[in-house]
Amino acid sequence: MVEAYDRVGGNVVAALEVPDSETHKYGVIDPGETDGRLTEIRGMVEKPAPGTAPSNLMLPGRYILQPEVMRALDAQETGAGGEIQLTDAMARLIGTQPFHAYRFDGQRYDCGSAAGFVIANVAMAVERGDVAPQVTEFLKRL
Repeated sequence: MVEAYDRVGGNVVAALEVPDSETHKYGVIDPGETDGRLTEIRGMVEKPAPGTAPSNLMLPGRYILQPEVMRALDAQETGAGGEIQLTDAMARLIGTQPFHAYRFDGQRYDCGSAAGFVIANVAMAVERGDVAPQVTEFLKRL
């Protein structure tokens, strides 16, 4: 993402493809022109109603943002779920600043639920050499 930012400047956010059936759970981009892994962002929608998402590119929460986004967030009204949404603040600035999504390949864990949080921690633990043997043994006993 840093290399992409060095190339295009502005705001660069990570993007991950998800099945269309899951787009209602996330912030989703309205894509413009694509150049390799980089896609121009024309708009964003936070938790769109099922079947209405402009793409299947969701925002997994990795951002390189300009300070104006934080100022917009400070003035943001509540949005989806009755929460102040970063996606809404970013969407307000599209057209006044460059916004691009960087598609990444990699593992993503959704920590938005108790189960997802536990799964993420277990996955990280079994990758760590210093605790993996103990955690793996514990999981086998379960």
